[in-house]
Amino acid sequence: MTTRVLIADDDDLVRHGFRMVVDSQPDMTVVADVPDGAAALAAVRRLKPDVVLADIRMPKVTGIEVVRRVDTPTSVIVVTTFDDDEYVRAALDAGAAGFVLKRSGPALLVEAIRAACAGDALISPSLTVRLLRGSGAPRSMPSRPRGDGAGLSEREEQVVVLLADGRTNAEIGAELFITAGTVKTHIANAQRKVGARNRVGLAAWAWRTGLVVP
Repeated sequence: MTTRVLIADDDDLVRHGFRMVVDSQPDMTVVADVPDGAAALAAVRRLKPDVVLADIRMPKVTGIEVVRRVDTPTSVIVVTTFDDDEYVRAALDAGAAGFVLKRSGPALLVEAIRAACAGDALISPSLTVRLLRGSGAPRSMPSRPRGDGAGLSEREEQVVVLLADGRTNAEIGAELFITAGTVKTHIANAQRKVGARNRVGLAAWAWRTGLVVP
């Protein structure tokens, strides 16, 4: 099935760029792009897209308000230039299905759309690390990674450590000399073993159990 995407951003060039990225995917299509939050809400009611890519600062209605007012099954991913932690928390508290920085690149944008369709929430890796460091992660960590008995393989632990350090799948693959697809498989296996719903939860587990030492 084709994932139907609505783009909401007050910058014409951003909307054009996002449209090119999304329409280049064989299983995705842009159903509309709009310049403000009010138009986004109207388009959601009319077109019922699967995913909305919403800028956080828009005229008339903000991206956060769009998140609050859009009902399931439509998911809203906040895409912005602003990497303020309060924005991230506000978006996630409102029910956003992801928070992606515009500078993160097209690959992460596509990954965020796929994650939203799967019921997960993807956050730009650099923000994930900051949020975890500020969310009460233990300050007293063991000097040696232990993994808390989750049964991860050595390679899975290596992948999780790099993920929790804020690396993208492509960066992890380059570091370990494996493909991004293989990285994705290792992440999925690790999530299943530790009971994490998404990569954010997996990173939190790594910090909590001492697999990653700050």
